Amino acid sequence: MRTITLGTTGITVPQNAFGALPIQRDSKEVAVALLRKAYAGGMRFFDTARAYSDSEDKVGEAFDGMRDKVYISTKTQAKTPDKFWTDLETSLKMLRTNYVDILQFHCADQCYRPGDGTGMYECMLEAKKQGKIRHIGITAHKIGIAMEAAKSGLYETVQFPFSYLSGPQELELVQTCKDNQVGFIAMKGLAGGLINQYEPAMAYMSQFDNVLPIWGVQREKELDQWLSCFDTMPQMTPEIEAYIEQEKKELSGDFCRGCGYCMPCPAGIQINQCARISLMLRRAPSKSWLSDYWQAEMKKVEGCLHCRRCVAKCPYGLDTPTLLEKNYEDYKKVLAGEVSVQ
Repeated sequence: MRTITLGTTGITVPQNAFGALPIQRDSKEVAVALLRKAYAGGMRFFDTARAYSDSEDKVGEAFDGMRDKVYISTKTQAKTPDKFWTDLETSLKMLRTNYVDILQFHCADQCYRPGDGTGMYECMLEAKKQGKIRHIGITAHKIGIAMEAAKSGLYETVQFPFSYLSGPQELELVQTCKDNQVGFIAMKGLAGGLINQYEPAMAYMSQFDNVLPIWGVQREKELDQWLSCFDTMPQMTPEIEAYIEQEKKELSGDFCRGCGYCMPCPAGIQINQCARISLMLRRAPSKSWLSDYWQAEMKKVEGCLHCRRCVAKCPYGLDTPTLLEKNYEDYKKVLAGEVSVQ
């Protein structure tokens, strides 16, 4: 398998990394076993965040005593220097380490710079000076912020959603990172669950010599798929290219990526699932999405306040209330048997 060097960091790892957001839904025993199996199978880069509840603690336990054998990146959502330092010290404690390889501003709503008045970038510099972090990164969901960071000369890595459903802007971002020697970490390589085949997802990533995909893993069968790529790395073939082109046609236009940054909803709607349930009904076994639980959750759409807070927070600029209405109408038709799904 190809190795990827993240820009100027010197971090060189296989092009197959572990995203530790989903393990917050696992027991500690299951999560630790998954992380250790990932390492044994060849993965060396593990991405977590302070915001992922107990994910850091699970990563810390999994690699306690073998810190020098893995690269760990984490994130802070801090908006003030005080919160930055609190987050960093908590992360170090949870991860059972005295440094993190990359600390990233998490879902940044601006490209922090020295002297911008926030003091946030200065915190990164001081943490690096103290040896508590080795490299400075940023994660974003807005292309403008990611592009600014990639060109700024201030960030060693940029993390951004990237998959075979990505468009020209994302491809330009990948190239900009390469041109500026900034490491590119690809999150949401499965587009928030809309991509349901791992081979074309990995084959697409393999075309880029500067992209490190982090795959969110919650179950052993998911991990086994990614680990199988160490033995046989999927490559772009005419068949896979045709499959991807068909996928792009089916999933073009505005659709919810399921990132959850619109949450919580004041009406209690699970926006990050309800706004894309039409796609999930057709791209996953529909039975689970037609359960009593999901029928009750979808009914909450009727209580939408149209406050548009979700619109203001959506990093993709979606008209979320309209998406919810469309998905709910389709859902009712599926329930009534007027529309057939798998």
